[in-house]
Amino acid sequence: MKQQTIQQSFSLEGVGLHSGAQVKMTFQPAGIDHGIKFQRLDLEGEPVVHADISRVVNTKRSTTIKSGDASISTVEHVMSALAGLCVDNILIQIDGPEIPILDGSAIEFVRALKAAGLEEQDADREYFVVEEPIVYRDEETGTEIMALPHDGFELVTLIDFGSPVLGQQYATLTDMKGYAEDIAPCRTFVFLRELEMLFEHNLIKGGDLNNAIVIADNEVPQEQLDRLAQKLDRPRVAFDGKGILNNLKLHFQNEPARHKLLDVIGDTYLLGRPIKGRILATKPGHTANVAFTKILKKHLIEQRKLRGRPIYDPTQEPLFDSVKIAEWLPHRYPFLLIDKIIKMEETQVVGVKNITFNEQFFQGHFPNNPVMPGVLQIEAMAQTGGILALSTVEDPGNWDTYFLKIENAKFKHKVVPGDTVLFKMELMAPIRRGICQMLGTAYVGKKIVSEAELTAQIVKRPDNE
Repeated sequence: MKQQTIQQSFSLEGVGLHSGAQVKMTFQPAGIDHGIKFQRLDLEGEPVVHADISRVVNTKRSTTIKSGDASISTVEHVMSALAGLCVDNILIQIDGPEIPILDGSAIEFVRALKAAGLEEQDADREYFVVEEPIVYRDEETGTEIMALPHDGFELVTLIDFGSPVLGQQYATLTDMKGYAEDIAPCRTFVFLRELEMLFEHNLIKGGDLNNAIVIADNEVPQEQLDRLAQKLDRPRVAFDGKGILNNLKLHFQNEPARHKLLDVIGDTYLLGRPIKGRILATKPGHTANVAFTKILKKHLIEQRKLRGRPIYDPTQEPLFDSVKIAEWLPHRYPFLLIDKIIKMEETQVVGVKNITFNEQFFQGHFPNNPVMPGVLQIEAMAQTGGILALSTVEDPGNWDTYFLKIENAKFKHKVVPGDTVLFKMELMAPIRRGICQMLGTAYVGKKIVSEAELTAQIVKRPDNE
């Protein structure tokens, strides 16, 4: 699928649930790879906050993101609507600190986005693909959120608040095509027993029985209903003993579970891209959703690094075997550290090293705990890169390669006997005057074991000039 933005700008106004501030939001189309960003028009310099999981600073009753002094609260519902309609790029300008609660769901955002029209852009949408089980658990709360490989997107939520009114509920979304109709209209909910605490903590200043489902597990004295009506600035609050204040009619029997699903979609969209996978969420909440999404972000970063991982088929004939490598490089046993060259292009080369217990460095380096020295991994990178550099001269066997600089070397995993290491070297700039700058990455299977930036120079041997 292609990336999407909106065809035209539009505005919405409303009250923030917790701040009680009247705010106006204006949604603006944005270009390819812009992502989702918020802009605080009421602050000096009109700062922009990127909707990213790394920007989350608070998950108390809602999700808040912040950059510098600019913060945006209660982003989960609008983020959910954007995810549900597959909007990748948009700028949301706002003149206050909190997204308006509207009716407590995402439906008004969905309707407004649809009315503005969605526009396909000339760039592919990038997904986070779940390749292995990813699990978040909180033993104290019993929360568990799990992502599993799946060809598509599916989300299941299970809630259990120990409430006789709600009981256990679950909700399922098997495709984003059903989001607007089945999930977006589902409103936020709160238990009556929580309201006093929320009022005491100066929250829900914009709360109203029209933008939240208030659930009462027990009989509610009229005195408590009158006190609540006063705090909500209403003439009265009705309760017929069936569990929902003001006799509010639910959109779905499991509307609370569906709203939790809505929140999971919104919070996980702070990953910065849609997910291909199946998510199973038991007793989710904003804190857990954010913690889970941070784990996903770590996997996403690793995926990005592995995107260029070379594919090695040992049955394929190499471009260089060890004999030909020795014709080009001056190194000999025990210092010739590359067995094969399997790929060489104008700006990239890939070498292979099969690690065995017979390697000479295992005799003295960590005896009885064989680990390939990191400096020799760097040397193997240099030898691999040397093949590419020497391919630019007419008589490669008469040139030597010398280090000038090593920067940003990192060693991430041990390399041990039995490993097959792939060394990928990429030119960072064109080779000039024999000086080559390369980015080196070493892989074992799906893991990056080391990486470094190397600068070297190829020099013709004096006795062959």
